[in-house]
Amino acid sequence: MPAQVDFNTIPQLFNRLCDRYDGQERTILRYKEHDEGWVDISWESLRDRVQSLAGFLHREGMRQGDRVALLSENRPEWAITDLATQLIGAINVSIYTSLPPAKVAYILRDSGAKFVVVSVPVQRKKIEEIMDECPDLDGVIVMSDLPDKPPASMTRWDDALESGRAYWSENEADLKPLASAVQPDDTSALIYTSGTTGEPKGVVLTNRNFCSNAKAALKVVPFDEDDHHLSFLPLCHAFERTAGYSAVMAAGATISYAESIEAVSQNLQEVSPTVMISVPRMFEKMYNLVSKQATSGSAIQEKVFNWAVRAGRKYADAAGNGGAGPLLKAQRAVASKLVFSKLHEKLGGNLKFAVSGGAALPKEIGKFFQAAGVTIIEGYGLTETAPVMAVNPLEVPRYGTVGHILPGVTVAIQDIETGHIIGSVAGDDYPTDLTTGEGEIVTKGPNVMKQYWKRPEDTRAAFDPDGWYHTGDVGRFDDGYLQITDRIKHMIVSRGGKNIYPGPLEDTFKTLAWIDQIMIVGEDRPFLTALVVPDFESIRMAVRDQGIDESEYDKQELTELDAVHKLFDQAFRKHNRDTAAHEKIRNFHLISEPFTVEDGSLTPTLKMKRRVIEERYADEIDAMYAKFER
Repeated sequence: MPAQVDFNTIPQLFNRLCDRYDGQERTILRYKEHDEGWVDISWESLRDRVQSLAGFLHREGMRQGDRVALLSENRPEWAITDLATQLIGAINVSIYTSLPPAKVAYILRDSGAKFVVVSVPVQRKKIEEIMDECPDLDGVIVMSDLPDKPPASMTRWDDALESGRAYWSENEADLKPLASAVQPDDTSALIYTSGTTGEPKGVVLTNRNFCSNAKAALKVVPFDEDDHHLSFLPLCHAFERTAGYSAVMAAGATISYAESIEAVSQNLQEVSPTVMISVPRMFEKMYNLVSKQATSGSAIQEKVFNWAVRAGRKYADAAGNGGAGPLLKAQRAVASKLVFSKLHEKLGGNLKFAVSGGAALPKEIGKFFQAAGVTIIEGYGLTETAPVMAVNPLEVPRYGTVGHILPGVTVAIQDIETGHIIGSVAGDDYPTDLTTGEGEIVTKGPNVMKQYWKRPEDTRAAFDPDGWYHTGDVGRFDDGYLQITDRIKHMIVSRGGKNIYPGPLEDTFKTLAWIDQIMIVGEDRPFLTALVVPDFESIRMAVRDQGIDESEYDKQELTELDAVHKLFDQAFRKHNRDTAAHEKIRNFHLISEPFTVEDGSLTPTLKMKRRVIEERYADEIDAMYAKFER
C-alpha cells in the first residue's frame, strides 16, 4: 500500500499526517501504564507534545544541524523526541540502552551532542557519571524522576514540555517555517553501528535516505491504516526505525510499545497486532518452544505435529503455485485447529504476516511458520542503506533468500577478485529470471548513506570509483531472488586454503532442540570446530529420560556428562555424513553460559562478536585442536 501522504522529509511526513488525521481522534501510539492498562495517544495529542518539545529545544539554543542524543527504550517519548528534533532541523543520535557508560560517552563526544534525552534512572545515572567527559553537552532531559540534587542543566520531561509549549505558542510564526526549511539531503540522524570490532562508526543518514526507503517499502509490504504493530526491537537500530516506525507511521497504522523484551509474549496477546517485525532469534525461540512441546508429549502427539507441518507445507506450496484444492484446504483446517491454533494464540490471534531482518532467517524456520499459516517475509539491508535493500514478496516468499530488490534501489554482484559486475538488478525494472555466480553485494540508490561521521577515510573505503557502496556481504541472484552467503570478514580460510562461510553452517544447527547458540571456528586451522551453548531445558529433559537425576547437576556439570556429549556427538556426526570434507565439524566444546550483550560477546542487535568470543575461549579452542594433534 502506498503512503497516506506524499513526503520527502521527516517533518513533511509528520506535519502532513497530522493534517490528514486532524479532528479524527485517531490513535497513532499506545503504551501501557501499570495502573491504567493500555493508553492511546491521538495524532492531535502527538502534535501538541512534539511541538512543545521542539519549542523547548529551540529555546535552549538547539538549531539546524545540532545533535540531540536519545538514550531510551521504545516508548512514546522516543518518537516525540525524534520528531521534535526533526521539526527544528536538528539531528537525532540514538544510543542503545545496553551500552555501558564509557561507550555512551564515546558516542556523545564523537557526535558532539548538545542535548541528551534519557529514560529510566539506570540510564540517567550513566549520563550523570559521564557528563564531565562530554564538553559539548549543554543539557539533559529526564523522562523519569530527577536525582535528589540535580545539576542545573537537568530538566524533567513534563517541565520541558510545559515550558516548551508556552515558547512554541509565543513564537509559532517563527518556529513553524523551520520544518519547511529542512531539505531532503539534510542529515536526519546519526546511527552508530554496533560494531563487532573496534569503536562504533556514526552513519550519516539523510531525510532522503529514510523517506525513500519507507516509501519504497510500502510499495511491496502491505501495511495500511487498519494495521497495528507491537514495537520491541530497539528504535535506535535502522531496521525498527524504518520498518517499525517511519513506514508504519506513513501507512497511518498504529504503534504499540512493548513494556520490555521480557513482556513481549504477554503484550502480543494483549495488543493482538496484525504485523510483527522481529529478528530471527525471536522466531527461532518460538519454533523451538512449539517443537519441544510437541516432541516431549506422547508418540501420538508427535505424529500429529509432524503430520500438521507436512500438511501445512503442502498447502503453502500449492497456494504459491496457483491455489490449493479442497482436500489440502480441509487438511490445513484440521492441522490449524489441532496444532497451529496455539501458536496463533501466542502471537495474539490477529497476525496477518511477520517481517524478519537484522540477520539471516534459517530456511527451516521460515518454512515452519509458513506451514503454520504465519508467513514471514525476510528483508535484507544495512544501517548504511537506511536499511532495506531487498524483501521477500508476501505472496511468493522463497526461504533461504532475502527476496526482491526494493523499488528505486540497485543491487549488483561484483566479482571479489576482479571487481567486475557479474549481474545487477534495479528494483524498478525487475528481472525475475536473473541467476548469477557468487560475489560481493554492492549497491546504489537514494537510501545509501551520505558518509561516515568525521571519518573520510572510512567513507572513501566504503565506495568504489563507480559509486557502488560495498556491503561486505557475499551473495548471488537466483531467479531474481537475492541470496546471502555470508559476510566477507566472517569468511574462514582454513589451513588448507579453503574458503568457508560459517553463517550457513551455523544456521543448519539452529533448529536442533539441544542447541541454543553456536559459533563455528577454523581460521588457519586444519579443520572446523564449534563452540556450543546448549539449550539446557532440552538437555535436562533428555538426560531425565535416560534415568539420570538432572536436578543434582548445575549447568557446568551438565556440559561434562557423557550422556550430554553423546547427544551433540550424534548431531555433528549426522551433519558430517552429508557435507563436504572442509565443512565437517570435527570437534566441539560445550559452554555453560550464553553469549550476551551484557558480557560483550553479542552486539546490541544480537550478532556474535566472533573475535571477542574467540579470545575469551582461546584455551578451550586450542584444546579442541590439541586432541587431534597429539
